Amino acid sequence: MKNSILVNSVRFISLILAQVLIFNNIDFMGYINPYPYILFVLVFPFNANRSLYLVIAFLTGLTIDMFGNSGGIHAAASLVIAYIRPIVLRLTFGVSYEYNAIKLPNVTFYERLIYISSLVLIHHLVLFSLEVFNITNIIYILKKTLFTGIFTSILCLMFNILFSSRQE
Repeated sequence: MKNSILVNSVRFISLILAQVLIFNNIDFMGYINPYPYILFVLVFPFNANRSLYLVIAFLTGLTIDMFGNSGGIHAAASLVIAYIRPIVLRLTFGVSYEYNAIKLPNVTFYERLIYISSLVLIHHLVLFSLEVFNITNIIYILKKTLFTGIFTSILCLMFNILFSSRQE
C-alpha cells in the first residue's frame, strides 16, 4: 500500500512538472499541444476508491489549470475522463475488468492503444470545446482534438511502455 502511494506520488509530481516545464511550451503548427499529464489519470489503480479517484483527477487538472492560467478547463476534462473510465475499461477489456484482473503493463498493445487513445480523444474534445466554447468553430475543435490527440496518445503510450514494469 505504501509503495503504491509512493509510486503514484512520484508519477503525479513528475508528470505535472514535465507538463508545466516542457510540454506547455510546445506548439506545433498551432494545432498540436501535447498533454501527457493525463497519463496519471489513465494509469491510476483501477481498484482504487472511486470517490478518491474522482477527487484526485479533479486536483490533477486543477493543478495544470493553476500553472497554465486556463480557468478550470483541464479540471473539467480530467474529471470527465475519470468519470467515464469504468465504461471505457468495460468496453476495452470486457470480462477482465469485471473481475479486477487488469494490469495495464500486462495487456496487449492493441488493448492499451484503444484504452489510452479513446480516453485521450474524449479528454481533448472536452478540453478544446471548453476552450473555444463556440459551436461555429467545430471544425477547428475537431482538427485540434484529432492532431493533439494523436500526438498525446503516442507520448502516453511511449511513457507507459518505457516506465511500466511487467510485475505491476
